Parts: sequence; structure tokens; C-alpha cells
Amino acid sequence: MTSQSPVRRTRQQLAIREALAGRSDFVAAQQLHASMVSGGHKVGLATVYRALQSFDEAGEVDSIVTEAGETLYRACETPRHHHHLVCRECGRTEEIDGPEVEAWTARVAADHGFSEVEHTAEIFGRCLDCAA
Repeated sequence: MTSQSPVRRTRQQLAIREALAGRSDFVAAQQLHASMVSGGHKVGLATVYRALQSFDEAGEVDSIVTEAGETLYRACETPRHHHHLVCRECGRTEEIDGPEVEAWTARVAADHGFSEVEHTAEIFGRCLDCAA
């Protein structure tokens, strides 16, 4: 892996990152924007979208795609590759390691002659509190 120089962030991007870090759940860009505006920040929705996409590309946030196809974001707690177990009712999220997923991915890729594969695996269900 090559070393990259740190990305310089604008004042608005830093405010967006701070707003995201203040949450423990995954959030859509529109939700984050609305909470920032109601908190007195002057930031456009397009700026929030661009910042979140930039953070995601830089590996600075976790992102998941819901069953409905919407991308949700949250501040990344673990810099290493990991997966998420997400409650579809309350949004509670657990970061999980998935050695079985990693082994399966490598095996399937090799079986089909693929290399340099990337993947995401998100598991959606109901947490114990919501199931009670």
C-alpha cells in the first residue's frame, strides 16, 4: 500500500465530519444535513453529499447500502477492514470481523480467476432489544 499525503479539509468538511462523529448510528446525507441546519450550521445538502463521498473514498467513514438502495454513513470506529451487523428497526450497529467471509471471498475469486477483489458484507436483522 502506498503512503498518501493527508487530505486537506475545508471548514465545512470539518464541521460535517464533527457532526457525523457526534452520532453513533448510520445516517443518510439528508438526515445529517437537516440536523446540521437545525443546529445552526450553514451548509448545503450538495456539500454534505460531496463531503461524505470524499470521506468514504478516503476510508474515513463507514458506509452501508440499505435494502432500499440508500447509502448511510457513520464515523469509522475501526480503521481495518470489517463488516457490520445492523438492526433494521433501531439502527444499532456492531462492527464485526468476518474471517469466514474473507476466506469465502478469496476462494470464490480464485475459482473464477479473479484477483484484487474488494467486497462489502452487511448483515441486517433485529437486535435483542427490538426482538423482545
